[in-house]
Amino acid sequence: MTLSALLAAGAHLGHHRSLLNPNFIPYAYGTRAEITIIDLERTLPHLRRAAALVRAIASRDGTIVFVGTRADLRPTVLKATQRIGPQAYHVGEKWLPGTLTNKVHFFGPEVSLSERVVPDLVIFLNPIPNLHAIRECAVEHVPTIGIIDSNVDPRVVMYPIPANDESTRTAELIVGVLSIAGREGVEIAAEQAQKRAHTARSMAKHRTLQVD
Repeated sequence: MTLSALLAAGAHLGHHRSLLNPNFIPYAYGTRAEITIIDLERTLPHLRRAAALVRAIASRDGTIVFVGTRADLRPTVLKATQRIGPQAYHVGEKWLPGTLTNKVHFFGPEVSLSERVVPDLVIFLNPIPNLHAIRECAVEHVPTIGIIDSNVDPRVVMYPIPANDESTRTAELIVGVLSIAGREGVEIAAEQAQKRAHTARSMAKHRTLQVD
């Protein structure tokens, strides 16, 4: 990911300056034609930090959920889950209120006790329409990543990525980076499992030789 790629995707274009959230000011470069310009030099390190988190969670077999509830974002979240594999899920239509905070109603008393019902990370492409979902994640202490535009308080998620949240291309770029990091985490986990299996076989063989 480069500044030029984000710039070409329009990631730097925020909302009208009258809509600027005061807590977003550290991520604003300035204004142009009354539009807040997002400082992409702040975006990149936040994106790298988020990617490192996704990679680490995937390497520990953690579950990751991508949430993009606009029609144009649905193919993006679907592709992201396909890239990572079975431990990734997506919400493209609507987050049902109570999915995390009322697990007994949705999953039943037995299933709701399972740790796998609560994800290890949720990534929001359009946070404002999904504030109820973000609140549920906060209640359940689930880490959250979000694409945060200039009209949003960056504190609504744990790991904000300042960028234009109305640009489909920007979402594709950012989610592409995060999902590739997730796939790398899955590959790391597979390599570690192979090493453990090899070590176990070697130890078993060694014990067999000693007995003989």
